[in-house]
Amino acid sequence: MPTLSRKMPVWLPVMLLLVAMASIQSGATVAKTLISQVGAPGVTALRLLLGTLILIGVFRPWRLRFTRSQCLPLFLYGLALGGMNYFFYLSLHTVALGIAVALEFTGPLAVALFSSRRPVDLLWLVLAMLGLWLLLPLGQGIGSVDPVGAAWALAAGACWAIYILAGQRAGTEHGPATVAFGSVIAAVIFVPLGAVQAGEALWHWSLLPLGLSIAVLSTALPYSLEMVALTRLPTRTFGTLMSIEPAMGAFFGMIFLGERLTIMQLTGLLLVIAASIGSTLTLQRETRITRVDINE
Repeated sequence: MPTLSRKMPVWLPVMLLLVAMASIQSGATVAKTLISQVGAPGVTALRLLLGTLILIGVFRPWRLRFTRSQCLPLFLYGLALGGMNYFFYLSLHTVALGIAVALEFTGPLAVALFSSRRPVDLLWLVLAMLGLWLLLPLGQGIGSVDPVGAAWALAAGACWAIYILAGQRAGTEHGPATVAFGSVIAAVIFVPLGAVQAGEALWHWSLLPLGLSIAVLSTALPYSLEMVALTRLPTRTFGTLMSIEPAMGAFFGMIFLGERLTIMQLTGLLLVIAASIGSTLTLQRETRITRVDINE
């Protein structure tokens, strides 16, 4: 591995991370088009079922061993992982992709901000809150956001925060394989729930290619690329680059879904990104913010 790291140019892991984020948002755009056919619960069921099968095949999580003290965090980890999927897709039904991603991103941002008590972090907190104030519904005008959809996106962000905290206790020594085990837990809970809510609309072979593309674009491909980038980039650099994902979500929503954001919403988006970048750059400790890309 060190030999490979020396041979890899500095810019290559950055490009891999950008490709991973583009892949995630591509999967989200496909998922949003599928929501109109099977609903958000149906998309969640497809995504978790196929994504979990991919992760099981790659990481073989049945080989893992966990202590008794890790069992509850592991369950919460899997529950939060499934909740991220479920709530995020519910939000996409009525909220623009860029706004949904930005609102969800408040989860890891909150973990980063509240883990520190330094004065400079107050600035990032104010920027984040101001960004949210500009993103959230302020009336019934053309730029208003569905409050229920916004609440679902924030719920997905809360699940992301729980996912980070529970994942740190569930057994980080197992690395990526822990994600596969957590995905199994999420699938056991949310696949039946999504299948029941979606009904007969979910049981059509014609949906399999779309479901598989969502699983690959949002799980297998980006997760593999992020693992390569994470092992070759400083944590601070990784977190800073990942902070641009809400902007990428807005871009993909505009290009592929025809979504348009107001100047106020774009300003709020930029403030959330600035808060995330600022909190990452001013970290005193190399705190790793775990990310799994099976939530979009």
